[in-house]
Amino acid sequence: MNDDRDAYCREVEAYLCRRNGGHLVRVVGPAFELVRGWSERGIPLKVVFSGIDRQVERYLAKGPQRRPVRIEFCEADVLDVFDEWRRAVGVAAADQAAPDAADAAEGRRESLAAHLERSVARLTARRAGADRALDTLLDAVVRELDAARAGTRTLRGEKREALLERLRALDGELQAAAQAACDAATLRRLTEEADLQLAPFRPRMAAAAYAQSRQACLDRLIREHAKLPTLAFD
Repeated sequence: MNDDRDAYCREVEAYLCRRNGGHLVRVVGPAFELVRGWSERGIPLKVVFSGIDRQVERYLAKGPQRRPVRIEFCEADVLDVFDEWRRAVGVAAADQAAPDAADAAEGRRESLAAHLERSVARLTARRAGADRALDTLLDAVVRELDAARAGTRTLRGEKREALLERLRALDGELQAAAQAACDAATLRRLTEEADLQLAPFRPRMAAAAYAQSRQACLDRLIREHAKLPTLAFD
């Protein structure tokens, strides 16, 4: 078990160094204990990597990077992404720390207008990539979101709920298209990864709950593989 946790910490260290442009940033001492705690809580490596990405990208957006980002600075983002992950796949927190992260995430929740703007930016970036399989659908979704976001700040009541429902429908269309575009080998690999991510939580889950979480986790991995944002906004 300790070997697994040590390997987890080394993976995090290697990823952090890559995101810091190759600068060596050691995960030792208190930082090592912090990361090992994430392993003990069952936080998947991909979730940790996403949290690191958020912190590094926010830091780089401020201007030229003066010093490497340390793993301690990524803690809040890692916990936020973990909370998003476990809510999406339907697993309970392994300890009492996660509700605090959930409260923090709620306090920093973005507006609907910002959500639409970010979604359009990610879809446009995805549209510029080499994979052209989803181009027709992506073009249509981007046009619709562009038209919708202009009036979001004043939307209230039934009109706002109608837009939220439309976002959920578009989200489902993107998910279905992304899965249809995956070949058998990719689906098999992503399914194995879903099982690996859920392994720390499986012993305390009923069979039906696990099956539901497994599908939700697979859906999330397919979306990440296709580089698609989540359009639903609740």
